[in-house]
Amino acid sequence: MAGDRLMHIVARLSSGGDDRHEAARLCEVTADVSMMSGAGIMLMAGDVQQGSVCSSNPVSALIEELQYTLGEGPCVDAYHSDRPVLEPDLARADTPWLAFAPAATDAGARAIFGFPLQVGAVRLGALNLYRDRPGPLSDDQFADSLVLASVAARAVLTMQAHAAPGDLAAELEDGANFRFVVHQASGMVAVQLGVSVSEALARLRAHAFANDRLLAEVAEAVVSRTLRFR
Repeated sequence: MAGDRLMHIVARLSSGGDDRHEAARLCEVTADVSMMSGAGIMLMAGDVQQGSVCSSNPVSALIEELQYTLGEGPCVDAYHSDRPVLEPDLARADTPWLAFAPAATDAGARAIFGFPLQVGAVRLGALNLYRDRPGPLSDDQFADSLVLASVAARAVLTMQAHAAPGDLAAELEDGANFRFVVHQASGMVAVQLGVSVSEALARLRAHAFANDRLLAEVAEAVVSRTLRFR
């Protein structure tokens, strides 16, 4: 069964037109095969989210941005726990994501599912799936999602294998949402406050949350020197 699922997914990925970007096509097929409202792929390294490789629609893009801003959500938990994180009803009172859940619900997500991206011992990030109505995954959807996460992880490694050491593959960077400005702003805030870069990123996130802004917006203000931390 797993082999049949894999062949079906690979066939779908291979059937796209030449004008489709490889990473974007990956998210599009993932959402379609899993029968979800949308899909996104987030890369992570250590405790830091590197950014979104792709998202299948604007709601998926916002969900990825919210996780990046708040530092919590299904992708973050799936990556750190190395297991699927399944939330069939984001509106329930005891959700583990006090900041992320209401914001994602307002964006249009009612159920959300994170699957870790991993090849062997190499952890890359997580696959995020959302649906605009509550409810659990079916057995077939869960099995398909596991295969999709494996395919996505190997696709990311394959794309990156062609890049020069220290560079991001063009297939990943083109059309992706890597918040390099956040890393730049974290370095600037670290100098301003005399703290570590990790602490500076936490300060940026806290400021974004307190002022109801996205992390990228706060980072851009720091880099443009219209916002300074004291």
